[in-house]
Amino acid sequence: MSASGPLDGVTVIDCSTILAGPLTCQILGDFGAEVLKIEHPRKPDGMRGHGPAVDGSGIWWKEIARNKRTAAVDLSRPEGAEVLLSLIANADVLVENFRPGTLERWGLGWDVLRERNPRLILLRVTGFGQDGPYASRPAFGTLVEAMSGFAHLTGQADGPPTLPAFGLADSIAGITGASAVAMALYHRDAKDGAGQVIDLSLLEPIMTAVGPGPTVYDLTGAIGKRTGNRSQNNAPRNLYRTADEHWVAVSTSADAIARRVMELVGHAGVADEPWFATGTGRAAHVDLLDDLVGTWIAARTRDEVMEAFSAAGAAVAPVYSAADLVADPQVDAHEMLTRVSDPELGELLQHNVLFRMSETPGSIRSTGRAHGADTDAILAEHAGLSTERIAALRDADVIA
Repeated sequence: MSASGPLDGVTVIDCSTILAGPLTCQILGDFGAEVLKIEHPRKPDGMRGHGPAVDGSGIWWKEIARNKRTAAVDLSRPEGAEVLLSLIANADVLVENFRPGTLERWGLGWDVLRERNPRLILLRVTGFGQDGPYASRPAFGTLVEAMSGFAHLTGQADGPPTLPAFGLADSIAGITGASAVAMALYHRDAKDGAGQVIDLSLLEPIMTAVGPGPTVYDLTGAIGKRTGNRSQNNAPRNLYRTADEHWVAVSTSADAIARRVMELVGHAGVADEPWFATGTGRAAHVDLLDDLVGTWIAARTRDEVMEAFSAAGAAVAPVYSAADLVADPQVDAHEMLTRVSDPELGELLQHNVLFRMSETPGSIRSTGRAHGADTDAILAEHAGLSTERIAALRDADVIA
C-alpha cells in the first residue's frame, strides 16, 4: 500500500477498539501514515461487527479500518508484550484505549515504552481521563453524551433529554485525537522535542462542542434548557414542514439574514421592531417569528422554498437522509463521498478524506482488512522477527 499525504513516513500502531481511537488512526492513515492495526487473536475489534453488514462483512469496518494493515497479537501475554515493544522501537505513534493501568499491568507502561523509543507519541483514549475518581469506570460515548450537557440540551422543551442516534462523542474525540497527534509530531520533529503522552478523554471534546454552559452557570447561575429545534441565541431558527411533507432548516444567525427572511415571507415590517436588531431580541419573540416563517413555508413545496430562499440570499437547507446525500450535486461536485474498491464487497461508496490539501492530499488506499491478514508481514517487517519465531508464537496462540 503506497503512502500519500503529509504523514508519509509516519508509522502508527493502533491498539484501540470500537470508535474514537480507530477513527483517529483512520484519519492519520488517510493522510499518509502507515497504520498497523493490532487486535486480540480471539477477540477482534468490536467495530468489525458494529452496524450493518453485507454478506457477513461489516460496512463500518471497511471505512474505519481503511488504510490499515492488520495483525493479531495477544498483548496480555509476555511474548505478545515483547512483540509490541519490538514494533514500538520503529514506530512514531501508539494509540490505545484500554482502561487506565492496563498497559502497566502488561509491562507496557510509559516508562517501558519511552525507554524502548524516546521519540514515541502515546495517545491514551479513555472515557474520563487517566486520573480522577472516574478514571477506572467503564465508559462509552452514550454515557459521555449524557454527562457532557448534550443530552440535557437536546430534545423538545416538554420532552425528555435526548441522545444522538450515532457515535457523536466518540467521533468528536477521534477527530480531536488526530489533531493532538499532529501537534505532538510537530513538537517532536519541528521543535526538536521528545515523544510524549497525550491523555484524551471522550468527555472533554464534546463538553467543548456543547458550549460555554459551565461558564454561564458560574457567572450567572443560569442553566440551559431544551428548546427543541429552536435556539436560545437567535430566531427564526427551526425546522419547518413544507407543503409536500418535506422538512427544511432555516438559520438566521446573522442579523442581515434574519431581515431577508422576514422580507421574503412578506413581513418586512417586523424587521423594523427594536427587538429585531439582535439575536437574543428575536429569540424572545420566537413564537411570532416561527408562526410567520412556518406559515409561509407550509404553503409551498420544498423546491419552491429552496428556490425562493436562494434568490433572496437567505439561509436554508433541506433535511437529508442518506439517500438525499448520495444524490446531492454539491456532495458529488466536491467529492465528499467517493467510490473505492473492496475485495469482498466490490465497489464501496465511502466518506472521502476529511479535508482537501493542495500539496499533500490524502487518499484511500485500501478498505478494512480481514482479522490478522498481515500478521506475518508486520512482524517480519516492523518487529524484525524471523519466520521461525513467528511460527513459534502462532503455535503458542500468542498471534493469529
